[in-house]
Amino acid sequence: MKKQRDHVFILTCTLVAFHCCSCFYLPGLAPVSFCVEGKDEGEDCKASIQLFVNRLDSVESVLPYEYDVFDFCQDAEEQRPSENLGQVLFGERIESSPYKFSFKKEQKCAKVCTKSYDPNNKDDMAKLEFLKKGMELNYQHHWIVDNMPVTWCYDVEDGQKYCNPGFPIGCYVTADGRPKDACVINAEFNKRNTFYIFNHVEIVLTYHSGASEGWRGARLVGATLEPRSIKHVDENNPSCDGGPMDIPADLKSKIQLTYTYSISFVENNNIKWASRWDYILVSMPHTNIQWFSIMNSLVIVLFLSGMVAMIMLRTLHKDISRYNQVDQEEAQEESGWKQVHGDVFRPPRKGMLLAIFLGQGTQTFTMIFITLFLACLGFLSPANRGALMTCAVVLWVLLGTPAGYVSARMYKTFGGEKWKTNVLLTALLCPGIIFADFFLMNLILWAEGSSAAIPFGTLVAVLALWFGISVPLTFVGAYFGFKKQAIEHPVRTNQIPRQIPEQSFFTKPLPGIVMGGILPFGCIFIQLFFILNSIWSHQMYYMFGFLFLVFIILLITCSEATVLLCYFHLCAEDYHWWWRSFLTSGFTAVYLFIYAIHYFMSKLQISGIASTILYFGYTLIMVLIFFLFTGTIGFFACFLFVNKIYSVVKVD
Repeated sequence: MKKQRDHVFILTCTLVAFHCCSCFYLPGLAPVSFCVEGKDEGEDCKASIQLFVNRLDSVESVLPYEYDVFDFCQDAEEQRPSENLGQVLFGERIESSPYKFSFKKEQKCAKVCTKSYDPNNKDDMAKLEFLKKGMELNYQHHWIVDNMPVTWCYDVEDGQKYCNPGFPIGCYVTADGRPKDACVINAEFNKRNTFYIFNHVEIVLTYHSGASEGWRGARLVGATLEPRSIKHVDENNPSCDGGPMDIPADLKSKIQLTYTYSISFVENNNIKWASRWDYILVSMPHTNIQWFSIMNSLVIVLFLSGMVAMIMLRTLHKDISRYNQVDQEEAQEESGWKQVHGDVFRPPRKGMLLAIFLGQGTQTFTMIFITLFLACLGFLSPANRGALMTCAVVLWVLLGTPAGYVSARMYKTFGGEKWKTNVLLTALLCPGIIFADFFLMNLILWAEGSSAAIPFGTLVAVLALWFGISVPLTFVGAYFGFKKQAIEHPVRTNQIPRQIPEQSFFTKPLPGIVMGGILPFGCIFIQLFFILNSIWSHQMYYMFGFLFLVFIILLITCSEATVLLCYFHLCAEDYHWWWRSFLTSGFTAVYLFIYAIHYFMSKLQISGIASTILYFGYTLIMVLIFFLFTGTIGFFACFLFVNKIYSVVKVD
């Protein structure tokens, strides 16, 4: 028994220590100093520089692959840094490479390894075919030095420089002589139906010497490379001055691929270590478009706010004054929202499902708000790999209590009595749908041998987080929710439901719901383009300040659009507002799905059934989360509005 208590105590101390470390130290963000080998070298100043490789991905396929899957040079002493939950879920697989350097030791055309391919050897040809498929689909390397991406910088239109955090394996010239992708950069890539592999890289590492800053050694502030295709005549003494390394599509004779590199070091004391990512982020265009997006969204918000203010200050004020002054008999002849006071708080049909959606929506809303806030503070920057996803998952797990509380409280307000069913469905329904979709996508990734396939152990860990932490917390929240009194409405509900008069086309449920989602979507669609680019086109997303601003604008727009339409429907004496308020702003998710289809058709060159299924499978998860999130915003805005207006009118 004592031994068991000791084990529990040690485990608790370990968890607390881990928690404290994660709070005060951002992994991967501590600077590393480098010194010349044999000179000032020590524990706090390294001489060796290790280049790490990440998974390879493509804009033409959703399936990423590990570096080892392709037949590249392997590290004899392979090391894999520990990865966090976010990295594993995103399919990042970082491992050491055979590219190892010494600080300030420059090398020219150094050999890494040679790979031979014999057309008579099936194993060789299978490896080469996979390599050629990677070149045809424009798969990109992602290399890392000192936690920085090694970038390929090149000139684009208007004399600007773009720094790509990846570079291609190679490229392909089609049978009709058309160069694809990176083959356009060199006129020598001109043989028809031929692949050209980038088997040589010229790496430049920029460093800031610590002389002026007061720390030992130097710190890396930039890592760039230039990929080249070179046919090495003598593999033992490569010269790097030959023509391009071409691989015919139908190989007839044995070929050898020799991989080489050149490394040089440049001192630049103008770049601070803290701002070393700036040259990558600044080269990414679209800041002007971001401001245009914000201005566009603000115009919509101002328009809606003006409409809502006009209704609140003029129309509603007049209505309330008139209703409170006239006699009750005269009021009976009036039409408008006061006439449905006896039915406006009549519990909705399928109240349990609505309560469950509201609970899950509250959980999602809180998770997104906290994640974006932390990202704005810089805790979830691109340098802190996988932190964004890890933070989102951990927050979602810990926010089970608000989900249970809101769901239970609303269900009790609707007059529901099946509290056990309500709690179970709140904890399991929406997460279960997302997990089932995620698991099916994972089966496809497993079948395709992709690095994005989540290991079985990680799946078990995710299930343990769900059932071990999230579900019990949901039960705790529901317990407190059911203990509280049901929310008191300002007016009594009549026993006999009032008949709803014939509605015009625009006050019918469906047109109102469809129209309600347009304005919120108008606020986010430009930002959505950048988010989809970061997910599917593997571009870095770092503008969390803009995103947080758009989040606030979306919150206001969803609330105002729902309140506006709710008021019009109540004026038309239609009191079925519960579900309509949720679906009006929730319909924004349908527009998101339509936009995702448009993005797939017009912006991506994804080919293959597996990649297409994966794209739409993951998109459906995004759409469901967005539906719960926006629907909950609209519902509570409308709930507060209806409660407020009926609390200020005199009703006998």
